[in-house]
Amino acid sequence: MTPDYSELARSIAALCAGETDTVALMATVVCELHHGHPLSDWTGFYRVTGPELLKIGPYQGGHGCLVIPFSRGVCGAAARTGEVQLVPDVEAFPDHIACSSTTRSELVMPVRNGAGRLLGVLDLDSNTEAAFTETDVRHLTTILEDVFRHAE
Repeated sequence: MTPDYSELARSIAALCAGETDTVALMATVVCELHHGHPLSDWTGFYRVTGPELLKIGPYQGGHGCLVIPFSRGVCGAAARTGEVQLVPDVEAFPDHIACSSTTRSELVMPVRNGAGRLLGVLDLDSNTEAAFTETDVRHLTTILEDVFRHAE
């Protein structure tokens, strides 16, 4: 089940036009993605708030972990390596942090502004195994680059 990324991209672009505040952008993107992706049960950002440290940002779904060091879990791996983490089975990911016992798969993407500064990571969790694909990665990469290009 792939969302209508053309519509999502249009909607997010229109809602975020002219905005540069990172948290406002994150909140808007999370809302649209959470309601637009049928398999995302938790959708949120973890923001870089200190050296090698992520803290929860805007999200939709149940409670998330409040603090994640770069050294731990799927979100930490994305922040640490700067690489997308597409995890079809979280049980097979070493050092997975179980913020929710129902999560079965995860997609975590680093988020950078136009200057290349790491702002945080986008985290999509699903209660369905292998819920996310390279199609999601491709479309979300473009959306994130467009939205956060001018973020502070």
